[in-house]
Amino acid sequence: MSFTETTTTSWFARLKGALIRILVGFLLLFACVWLLFWNEGRSVKTYKALVEGAGLVVSVDNGSVDPANEGKLVHISGPVKPVGVPEDDMLGVSADGAVGLRRIVEMYQWVESSQSETRKQLGGGEETVTTYTYRKEWNQREISSSSFRQPGHDNPQMPIDGASFAVPTATIGAFSLEGRTLAGLGDDRPVPLTAVEAGRLGEAVTIGRPLSTISGQAVFSFDPQNPQIGDIRIRFERSDIAEASFVGAQRGNSLAPYRTTNGRNLFLSRVGIADAAVMFDAAQSENTTITWLVRVGGLIGLFIGFSFILSILGVIADVVPFVGSIVRFGTTAIALIFTLLLGPAVIAIAWIAYRPLIAIAVLAAGIALAAGILYLRRGKGAATTAAPA
Repeated sequence: MSFTETTTTSWFARLKGALIRILVGFLLLFACVWLLFWNEGRSVKTYKALVEGAGLVVSVDNGSVDPANEGKLVHISGPVKPVGVPEDDMLGVSADGAVGLRRIVEMYQWVESSQSETRKQLGGGEETVTTYTYRKEWNQREISSSSFRQPGHDNPQMPIDGASFAVPTATIGAFSLEGRTLAGLGDDRPVPLTAVEAGRLGEAVTIGRPLSTISGQAVFSFDPQNPQIGDIRIRFERSDIAEASFVGAQRGNSLAPYRTTNGRNLFLSRVGIADAAVMFDAAQSENTTITWLVRVGGLIGLFIGFSFILSILGVIADVVPFVGSIVRFGTTAIALIFTLLLGPAVIAIAWIAYRPLIAIAVLAAGIALAAGILYLRRGKGAATTAAPA
């Protein structure tokens, strides 16, 4: 099911939009410069905190809590034992032996997607043909139909939301840890609903549609094989974890984030039995990955910002469409060049601010390399000049 809409934008309206994009572009440049600079500082501080922690951490036996380690950075590992049972009190479903329980609610809804094609017109205007497509699907997110372009595709409000539940605490030997922390580490697997649980669920959720139990999940529908808009299905998943390892500050019989000398909080967790060195190595690798992801995101943001600022040139040139295409190609190349100049420069300045010794060493090595190449080229040129004819 689809709906097509054609809109025309005048050259003056496009010019106004380009002026607004210039403002947005400068704001984006400012935000991305700040992001790149902040990211280098975050990376260095995290690296130093992890190095400090790796040198201080003490691996302790989980069988007893030693008061002498109070406030120290400790590493524990061992079997996990939940204290209590995670339960959905509203629907009366529980998961004995698990550290967490998740209620997953889906509603059969309309989903709108669109695809646009823009054509330039002589005089600088644009004609945009947009095709809106509507399909039905199960979705955990409530999709608002108020903004749909074509009427008649109305989604009702979800009568019940998804939710997560966890045991209050779980133990590793003599140590007690927050249940939600462990629930986030566990492996998820389905919890098939029993007939009794399905009956209680049907009493708690009243949406005017009969309840069926299909493949361990509750389905509210007049015809489960042919779902209609507004049908609901509910299923549960439990989170189980057999063993885990943690690094944190010992506080009584529990662990809390450890405050390093540079103000960073240190708290590491991992599924299974892992020694402290492995956990710190993994944390350093994660820090490196995050640093590069933010760098790439910041550079992309700079490119978009420069493209927004320069886009007005393409709009002005679109008075003759093919000229506008040529100008936009040029402005894209300029935006890329500016990005490759500004981005690395910001990162370099941040390195000087946060890693002055390393930055100076790299700069000195670069200058020495450049001087060496220049010296060799001059020597080769002098030898060529002095060679007999």
